[in-house]
Amino acid sequence: FFSFYLLRLARRDQATMGITRTGRTKRRETGGRRSKFRKKRKFELGRPAAMTKIGEKQVSVVRGMGGNLKFRALKLETGNFSWGSEVCTRKVRVLDVTYNSSNNELVRTKTLVKGCIVLVDAHPFKDWYEQHYGVKVGIKKGTASAPLEVKKSQAAKDKVAARQKYRSLEGAIDHQFASGRVYAKITSRPGQSGRCDGYVLEGPELAFYQKMMAKK
Repeated sequence: FFSFYLLRLARRDQATMGITRTGRTKRRETGGRRSKFRKKRKFELGRPAAMTKIGEKQVSVVRGMGGNLKFRALKLETGNFSWGSEVCTRKVRVLDVTYNSSNNELVRTKTLVKGCIVLVDAHPFKDWYEQHYGVKVGIKKGTASAPLEVKKSQAAKDKVAARQKYRSLEGAIDHQFASGRVYAKITSRPGQSGRCDGYVLEGPELAFYQKMMAKK
């Protein structure tokens, strides 16, 4: 009975011991120790990281301070991603995590966090582009972009022809369309909002991340 009582005490202490966000346990910038004038407080608590993975959507609701709710995404497979230069946003599937500047372990475990680079399905963007401009894209190298043969009214044809005057598709994006995947960056916080949203990489930013991924 006494050993059982000790075991219960140990478990209770383990349960009450929590993660804290304060810096009171750290030394000062000058190297001096901080005085321990109080114990941990409820309002200083921290929680374990969500470590959101790729899979069928699974979100748990966490009650925060003041009764506010956080949506802790444990698994996500889709998100809203924006193609900035074309002002086009589509809900697409997240396929893989390819780069994370903070920790390579998060790439190995395919963990979705804010700021990581992921591969998303390119077909919704490709289909929109072809319908909007009436041009076939993402085709094999060496063949020119051919117009799509779709029955349209003359007014619709004139509208598409007017759009093509100012059309410019980056070579790197076109190359990714051929593979069916595009690089994107997550800008939401999956562990806090329960969403995986971001934008498609293009221009100098895309070139930078491709260079960084090639280094690995």
